[in-house]
Formats: sequence, structure tokens, C-alpha cells
Amino acid sequence: MQRREFVTLLGGAAASWPLASRAQQPVLPVVAFIRDGSAASSVRLAGAFRTGLSETGYVEGQNVTVEYHWLEGQYDRLPALLADLVRRQVGVIATAGTLPSLAAKAATSTIPIVFGVGDDPVRLGLVASLARPGGNATGVNFFANEVTAKRLRLLHDLVPKAVRIAVLLNPENAAVSEVTIQNVQEAAPMLGLQFQILNASTIGEIDAAFANLARQRPDALFVAGDAFFVNQRAQLAALTARDGIPTAYSVREHVAAGGLMSYGGDLTDTIRQVGVYTGSILKGAKVAELPVLQSTKFDFVINLKTARALGIEVPSALLLIADEVIE
Repeated sequence: MQRREFVTLLGGAAASWPLASRAQQPVLPVVAFIRDGSAASSVRLAGAFRTGLSETGYVEGQNVTVEYHWLEGQYDRLPALLADLVRRQVGVIATAGTLPSLAAKAATSTIPIVFGVGDDPVRLGLVASLARPGGNATGVNFFANEVTAKRLRLLHDLVPKAVRIAVLLNPENAAVSEVTIQNVQEAAPMLGLQFQILNASTIGEIDAAFANLARQRPDALFVAGDAFFVNQRAQLAALTARDGIPTAYSVREHVAAGGLMSYGGDLTDTIRQVGVYTGSILKGAKVAELPVLQSTKFDFVINLKTARALGIEVPSALLLIADEVIE
């Protein structure tokens, strides 16, 4: 073989080595993580999901690919998004929130779904039973809606003179709104409270709702658990401070932004558990046999600085039972 032919053959072989190497690299399983909030409001949750995956041996970018889909309250994006995920046959669909979970369940009966929801997943139709889900979905119930009565009671304890309560709902999230109304209707009379309903699903509608509040002048505000409201926590904190209205929320993020108090399931721990179940399924666990987990961790958070600004003297008994006091 002449030298020129040898060099040509060697060059051709060298050029093929990277291609061969790439071909031998394993294709990573793809997990789609869907939340109805925004990326900015979900930093802790995304980290918790990765923590849960790591507990089962999966590290993002090394042996699993995670696609994050932030709806930012635009629920009309769900059909097209899920149709694409089903077409590509992703490994697992992980959902945080009622509407993404219901939409995923409606979109596929074969791709495993791991949900984190704040309402009874049996009532929602996500699973046949908590102990044996029986289908392609399982996950965690963090009781955002079931603890409505307790949250309302804590608000009443903080503001004992409050009688007229406004309840802020997002009508675009009908599943959460309906349960919230039902729970408030049951709990309010026992506490001697009257309530009115306000709806808002856009930034402008939140402003309009507070204009209504300024006219009606209720004693306190109760905000339903909804990712849209979490996204707008700065707006809500500014408006409640401006109008001097004590407000109760479902998650800590609102209180950290300046809200008065929150009480609800630990959403960060919930999403960590969603990550654990996602990793378990990737390892071969059968979805139908993974029982729905029930959150046992609830957080009561008070913003003492906000309480002082509102002229509220927080009872020492509440400070003792609070999981966190922000000053």
C-alpha cells in the first residue's frame, strides 16, 4: 500500500471514531416536569425534584434528562404540550398541581404519571384507590384543600375581631376553586364568619378585586391555593399592605414576600417525594402498585413584621406552634 493511500485510510478511520463513540452513548430517559407556576417561583421545587431523583440514583444530565415546563397559569397550553410528550413517549410525566395532573391523566393511559396534588386524588379521578392506584398514575396528596378549615381558624385566631372574610379564587382553576368554596362554606359558620367570593385570573383582575375590597372593606382576606397567585405574590403582598388587610395563604412563599400567614402541606417535601417516585419508576417499579403518599408535614408560617405593620399583636400561643416566624 502506498503511503498516500495509508494516510487517506487512516484519516477516514479517525473521522469515524467520534461518530462511533457518539453512537455508543446510551440514550438517557426523558422525564417531563410540569407545573402551573413559573420558573422564578419554582426554584425550590425544581431543586426538591432533583433531590428526590438523586435519592434513587438519578442525576440530571448524567443518567436522566429532565424537561421543565412552566405553564405560568396558561392552562390552555396543556393540550398541545401533552400531545407532544405523548407523541415522543417520554419516560415519566411528573406534575405539580391539579390541572396539569388531570390533563396528563386525560392525555395518556400508558405513560407513567407521578402527581403532586392538593386534593383527594380518588375524588379527582386520578387513581382508583390510595393503596392500589391501579392505573398509570400515582403520587402525593399534600392536602392543600383539605386543610382549608384549619387555615381559616388560624386566621381567625390571629384576627379574632374579624367577622367578614373575602375569599380570592382563580376561576380558571375550577377544581381548586370549587373545593375551596365548599370547605369555606362548611368552616365559616362554625367560626362565626361571613364570607364573600372574589375572582381573579389575570394581573388586572387582581387589581380589580382589590378595588372591590376597598369598597366592601372586609376584615380579612383568604387566598385560595393556586400557582397563579404564588406567581403574583409580590403584587398581592403590596396590595394587602397598601390596604392594610390581614391575609392568609396556603404556602410559605407568600409570607416570605410579605403576607401575614400561611398554613398548608409542605410543598417542597411533596415534590421531593414526586422525584423519588419518578426515579423508582425509571428503575422498573410498577406505577399501579405504588400507593399514593399522604403528606404528614404541614407548615404554619407567620410574618411578624407584617403583623406589626397591621397593628396585630400575635398571641404567644400561636408563636409557639408556628413552624417559622419571619421577622
